[in-house]
Amino acid sequence: MEERRERLISAAYNLYARNGFPDTTIEKLCAAARISNRAFYECFSGREELMQVVYDRCVRDNLVAVSRAVEQAPNTLLGRIEAGVAAYIEFVTEDPRRARILHLEVRRAGDCLTTSRQEAVAGFTQIIETGLLQTPEAADTDPHLLVLGMIGALQELLIEWVLADPPPPLDRLIGTAVHIYRRSLTA
Repeated sequence: MEERRERLISAAYNLYARNGFPDTTIEKLCAAARISNRAFYECFSGREELMQVVYDRCVRDNLVAVSRAVEQAPNTLLGRIEAGVAAYIEFVTEDPRRARILHLEVRRAGDCLTTSRQEAVAGFTQIIETGLLQTPEAADTDPHLLVLGMIGALQELLIEWVLADPPPPLDRLIGTAVHIYRRSLTA
């Protein structure tokens, strides 16, 4: 059962990123995973649950990468901003399927992923608040609102990277995001 479940997760990772969530049917998922529709329902209640598992796995791995980068960064506001933003963008763009799932298909999946998205934002908010806002430069900010705005800006930059043809170069994307974070925290 676990092996079939992993095959479905792998198929979903590929198909949701390539075809989009709305155009990926259970039949297509089953064909790609080489299992029956009955076996699908032994593993997942529907496409939405499968999308949530794929999304949550991407978020979990990204949180680990960003946390590690911020912890290892120089203990300065700029050092932590650069490390955290670069780690996030590099992790997401390392595999374009991941970027598409995390920043585009999660929205196309609709309300079924609202809670997962909120939990992901809360996880990244915590990293930013504890890793960046604990510096003297950021002492007079409203942490929650400021961080939500910065996360939103980064998400829009990554949607642009996913949809643009050609996508902006990663160094420009990282530089722009670092600029937004630095200005937001030191203005």
